[in-house]
Amino acid sequence: MLVLLDNGHGGLINNTYQTPGKRKDWGDGNVIYEGEFNRAIVNGIIQDLTLLKIPYVNIAPEYWDVSLKTRVRRANAYARQKCFYLSVHANAGGGVGSEIFTSPGQTHSDRMATIFGQEYQRTFPDRKLRTDFSDGDLDKEGRFYVLTKTKMPAILTENFFMDNREEFNTLLMTAEGRSRIIKYHVDAIRRVVAMK
Repeated sequence: MLVLLDNGHGGLINNTYQTPGKRKDWGDGNVIYEGEFNRAIVNGIIQDLTLLKIPYVNIAPEYWDVSLKTRVRRANAYARQKCFYLSVHANAGGGVGSEIFTSPGQTHSDRMATIFGQEYQRTFPDRKLRTDFSDGDLDKEGRFYVLTKTKMPAILTENFFMDNREEFNTLLMTAEGRSRIIKYHVDAIRRVVAMK
């Protein structure tokens, strides 16, 4: 199975962030740019998938902010083969924990999202997984463009909150925290790839 990886938003080019907003500046010299974080996680996933010989495509390797339409068009070019789409993000809005999103309704994505949720809980047993069991499974559902317009199973992970100082300090901006986030994604991908 081919893994289509999407690091959401733009990155840093010549120390200039490419996406308006999508950052948290604490005013004391501590800043996180979501697009930089997303790329760091996806690059770590890529390194592990390479070692595991699991095929992947980085849908948006550029550092500028590739449009959602372009990301989906690039992904859909692989729709004739067995693949799934994974979009990686950090959250904001004053919450705690992480979320896993699929498009509305029961789809093949739901089973994959459950696997991601299980691996998240194994890697972060002491951290909240923000769930919605109203339809019988743990994923949240959203009409995100990359989830509703892709032609393959697709999930979007929101990994902790940039504007939660504790999560910022201990998870999002530390090598150990980022390594654990990478680990849970890779462990889930291994299980998804092995699914019958």
